[in-house]
Amino acid sequence: MDINDVRSLVLVATFVGFIGVWIWAWRKERKTDFDESANLPLEEDARPDDEYRTNTSWEKP
Repeated sequence: MDINDVRSLVLVATFVGFIGVWIWAWRKERKTDFDESANLPLEEDARPDDEYRTNTSWEKP
């Protein structure tokens, strides 16, 4: 077994892994998870309560 055989085995293993991830990602069960993740940047952040706000220099004590 020389280096070219090892390279071929690594190439085949990488390709099989890529196809496995591709099939996992495109399953119908994953669609709702990916849709929710895609909408995360569009959601508004929750505003902290006043007690958790830090005192800034422009506010009067």
